[in-house]
Amino acid sequence: MSKRVVTLAHYYTAPEIQQMADKVGDSLELSLYARDANADVIVFAGVRFMAETAKILNPQAEVILPDAGSTCSLVTQTDVKRLKAWREKHADYVHVSYINSSAEHKALSDWIVTSRNVDDIIAHLYAEGKKVIFSPDRNMGAYLNYQYGYDMPLWSAVCEVHDKFNETALNEGMAAVEGAKYLIAHPESPLPVLKRADYVGSTSGMLNWVKSFQREPDATIFVATEDGILYNMGLARPDLKIVQAPIYAGCQCNQCPYMKMNNVERVQRAQAGEGTRIDYLTAEQMDAARLPIERMLAFSEAQMQKATAPKPVAVPA
Repeated sequence: MSKRVVTLAHYYTAPEIQQMADKVGDSLELSLYARDANADVIVFAGVRFMAETAKILNPQAEVILPDAGSTCSLVTQTDVKRLKAWREKHADYVHVSYINSSAEHKALSDWIVTSRNVDDIIAHLYAEGKKVIFSPDRNMGAYLNYQYGYDMPLWSAVCEVHDKFNETALNEGMAAVEGAKYLIAHPESPLPVLKRADYVGSTSGMLNWVKSFQREPDATIFVATEDGILYNMGLARPDLKIVQAPIYAGCQCNQCPYMKMNNVERVQRAQAGEGTRIDYLTAEQMDAARLPIERMLAFSEAQMQKATAPKPVAVPA
């Protein structure tokens, strides 16, 4: 009997990779899909921490990463021993970690969040009277502190792609465009850029913002995130002018080099059973990392159920 192979691809992969996938999505969507996938093999066209998360959530499946080098700067900039000492220094705080982190990092966390649910989860913790430390993304944490008046101690790592967006290049790029213009941005971007944005949100959140755009039909929408999502935005709204925010004069060329390691040949080889197997995590590591991830998923699923629940109909007296 042949093995059931499921291929997952993140929005930041190239269009031809997304077309090879059974599911394309953001980190939250792909985590849920991986957990529930009835698969013998999961090929994860993304980066290593995503494949690790899939293995943690579906340990019976064989998880294959097409390229061993597809890491993330938020992982490589975080020394786990220093992180453990930092957490111990804040022992009375809840440690909330962004999903863009290694399995070892997740095992030192109380909650995992994605860019889609981070606002709600941290608000929930503060409403319970908890104190919070946030890792690893300094830019995201700085935005949350600014936006909501928190005083969370922050780890200091950045996404090397989003951290290149800057106010100077953005001002120059937007000044060169006539007519209505809007900026939407991912919260991994630096705070000066986020302060300028008309919308700050996750990859899926930005895509939905574009899908529902009903303002000036000739407006220019600048997008401060990795360029892969522009493909999906263009498919959804070919009538709109959507461009990546510049990182220096005239440059709209900001790509994640690790996501782009997923090419057609490597994904095909992974689908055939070749590639980097996520087989190095111990049962103890996976158990410790799974707990904060499952807290996040349970919270998000409850939020989704509330959002889709039918509203009660008022009955006339």
